Amino acid sequence: MSSVPPSPAPSASSASPAPATPRPSGDHSAARSGAPALTPSPYGLARGVFGVSAAVILLAVAFALLLPAQFGAVVGAINTTIVDSIGWYYVLAVASFVLFALTVAFTRLGDIRPGADDDTPEYGLFSWFAMLFAAGMGIGLVFWGAAEPLSFFTGEGSIPPNIAGMADEERARRAMGQTFLHWGLHAWAIYVVVGLAMAYAIHRRGRPVSIRWALEPLLGRRTDGWLGDLVDILAIVGTVAGVATSLGFGVNQIFAGLAHLGLFPETAEWLKVVMVLVITALATLSAVSGLDKGIKMLSNLNMGLAALLLIAVLILGPTLFLLRDFVSGIGYYLQNFISLSFQTGIRGR
Repeated sequence: MSSVPPSPAPSASSASPAPATPRPSGDHSAARSGAPALTPSPYGLARGVFGVSAAVILLAVAFALLLPAQFGAVVGAINTTIVDSIGWYYVLAVASFVLFALTVAFTRLGDIRPGADDDTPEYGLFSWFAMLFAAGMGIGLVFWGAAEPLSFFTGEGSIPPNIAGMADEERARRAMGQTFLHWGLHAWAIYVVVGLAMAYAIHRRGRPVSIRWALEPLLGRRTDGWLGDLVDILAIVGTVAGVATSLGFGVNQIFAGLAHLGLFPETAEWLKVVMVLVITALATLSAVSGLDKGIKMLSNLNMGLAALLLIAVLILGPTLFLLRDFVSGIGYYLQNFISLSFQTGIRGR
């Protein structure tokens, strides 16, 4: 889903394009020549971007509240259509992102600073990684980290392909390998591409915080026109939808845990509304307080709690089994890295 840290993984709050879309003055000669433009141009609220984005979001919310079953059917149909028609393109794009990220990491391209030549890092390695991890993965990894391999292990869907009928050990290995694919290098490569593009545009070229300016080398002067507005609208709606989905998963997981412990009855649906309001308020407070106060502190706390949870699971759980399965899953992931990278599921249909 504020300014972004100099990192490859934008957060839900920091990477989301602000409704205050830039209206820079002056020509675009610096953009065409490639020379750094470190002085931001003045900008104001783009009423068209804000109005259209807000209208689309409000209509979707109203649709979901008034007709939840029909809304779910429509969203499911759209998702199925997109996956079946251009899923192959998405797989190819993500594989290309991985190749690009590795190229940048291991060549001289990695020496290019996303800021001025004399800039130094604002945050330490731990805080930087904590913000990346909390913003990039967040509740998604907490929810799907357990649900995804279990759902793959059952073999009820088409992913991993041809898993039904296999022995339990092989199914477990494939399920963990598929999970590493979804949360490993490929997921981070997407963040790298978007994060580097925005970081270069914002911190190197002095553009305002808006996703459109990451596409300035492609759009040229049209970046500041209707095409740029369309890019921002799509980014804002997509970011809000993604944040809302993650929030929904998180709230359902917290509620299920509290109900399982007997602290609340399973019929107390009102508690979910309270959780949404509380989490939204905390996230908003964290975002408006800036990187140094809210986001940095919460990210460091989040990493500390995650480390404690990891240690507790290793100590309380079947330690040897967990370690062996972890190593085996990584081995399967690396051994089948190429085939997994280009997996479209067609053989499983």
